[in-house]
Parts: sequence; structure tokens; C-alpha cells
Amino acid sequence: MSTVDPAPPRGVSRRDVLTLGVGAFVVSTIPLAARRPAAVVRRTVPVMGTIAEFAVVHADPRTAHAAIDAGIEELRTTNRLMTRFSEVSDVGRANRVAAVRPAVVTAGTATVIREALAWAEASGGAFDPCLGRAIRLWDVAHRRTPPPPSAVARLAGRGLYRAVEVDTWKGLPAVRFTAADVEIDLGGIAKGYGVDRAVDALRRHGIRQAIVNVGGDLYALGESERGAPWRIGIRSPADQQQLAGELLLSDGAVATSGDYLQYFVYGGRRYHHLLDPETGAPRATPVHSLSVMAPTCLAADAAATAAYGMAPERAQRLLARRARGARIVSVLTGKA
Repeated sequence: MSTVDPAPPRGVSRRDVLTLGVGAFVVSTIPLAARRPAAVVRRTVPVMGTIAEFAVVHADPRTAHAAIDAGIEELRTTNRLMTRFSEVSDVGRANRVAAVRPAVVTAGTATVIREALAWAEASGGAFDPCLGRAIRLWDVAHRRTPPPPSAVARLAGRGLYRAVEVDTWKGLPAVRFTAADVEIDLGGIAKGYGVDRAVDALRRHGIRQAIVNVGGDLYALGESERGAPWRIGIRSPADQQQLAGELLLSDGAVATSGDYLQYFVYGGRRYHHLLDPETGAPRATPVHSLSVMAPTCLAADAAATAAYGMAPERAQRLLARRARGARIVSVLTGKA
């Protein structure tokens, strides 16, 4: 079963799709307006544990490449500051010392943590950026069996986001933990922030038409090279070569959360990376993929993570509180 926003009547063929296509989305070049297409400069680069894809529409390739360079640097900076996999990142340093003393962080990291805590509060803890220990415990990229139930239970239902304080220390932004089991993981929001920063970099270089797609977090700037909204295809969780739906997007973001890329199967059940803070285990839901459209990629990223597996009415209330203008555009269940 699937629910997707109504798409334009014409389908997308493989030759109509840009090289942009890693992750949850593909971007089509079907002409929706009778206008000569402008030049498109494309670039892909590994960053933030995935592939970042840029498509920039500009008459001068040198300007386009300079803008993409700046966008890539913003993504790398976000990753450098907010990854939990480095002890010297803002997040890594906070996870090491913030339970003992304030950990100074950059203004950007403080902003993202505050946003994450606000989403946690608004969602009643369904979104919790402090589940790093549980995420490490499950380690779905390497595990083949679930961890011991006792270890999972110790981290379940803790509301650990309530044990994080973001304030200042000696005039600088700082983070402090009031519980030993807190470990920040910004995987459900930092990528969206990085995309927004990359888009801002493109704008500063005079770019008005572009796509930035970072592993399922996508922002469409202005119009496509055809002079119409960008046409975004949502991949089917059941078959990554097929599209489950399409949407049109201009000056907005869309992000997807799903269980079909990071998981292991044990005893006939799929154990994926999207944890339920209440149980400390992967969310039990028939939903395989959920996509949210929002004005910013940060909001789309956090909303897609928080609303995944949530009852529709509750999800709509959450979006109304935290992301004005955001809406769920795709829910894919069963065989999608």
C-alpha cells in the first residue's frame, strides 16, 4: 500500500532522469515548459557518510563549479563539527566530557542541538537526539542478531533529551549533560542543516536554480533548467530501480526516512536503524518509507525522522507545531 501526492500524468523513463539519483530520490528533466534548457553543471562527492549530489543551472560553468565548491565545504564543515564518529568534533567532545563539565561548541552546533531538543519536546520524545548509546548498541550495519534485551531495556523510555542543557560558558555556546547515559547523535537533523547551509552557499555565489541532494535530504532551489519546478521521483523501497511516486518542488525541501537501506534480518524480522526511544529498539511499523516536504531541509529531515511510524493525526499535529508549511507527501507500506 502507498499514499503519495498526486503526480503529473506523465511517467518518468530512465533516460529522463539526471545522474542525480543516489538515495531516496531521482530528479527528472522532463520538459514542463516550452523553453530551451540552460546548461546544468553536475557534481557528486562522498560526504556525511553518503553521497552529496549537486545540479546547478548557470550559463558560466566556472561560476557553477565555484558555487558547488562552496556548497561542498559547508557540508564538510557540518560533518566535521557534528559527527559522533570523531572525538574532536563538537558532538564527539560533548559526548566525552559534557556529563562532567560544560563542553564548548560552535554556534552552528548549538543551533542544531537546540532545534533537535525542540523537536524532541514537541514530539513527546518520539524524536530523541540523545540515543547514541542505543544506536551503537544496535549497530545495524554490522550486527546480525539483536543485542541482549537487558541492554536494550536499560536505554528504553529514558527521555534522555531532557538531560541536555545548551547554554553559554565563559561567553561561548556550551553543552552539558545531567545524565551519564546521554550520547548525542544528530543523524536525524544535521544532514538537513548541512543541505540548507550548502544551498545558502550557492545563493551567495549568485545561483538561483539548483538541486542539492544528500542521501535522501534534498533541496530544490528555484526552477529546473526547463524553467519549471523540479520533478522529484520517490524511489520504491521494494525496488530501487522503480519510482513509487513523484512530486514537483521549487524553493523547498523534501526528506525521506525508511527501513530499507540500513538493516539486518533475524528470525524473519527486519531490524532497521530508526529506533523508537520508548522501546530502545527499531520502530515496529508497517511503514517502509515516509517523505516530508518542508520550507527548509532541517525541518524536513527532523520531521521525517520524528514522524516515521507515528499515527497520522499525531504526525500532522507535530508538523503544525514545529514546521509551518510542512506536510507528509509520501507514506509507503507493504510492498510499496
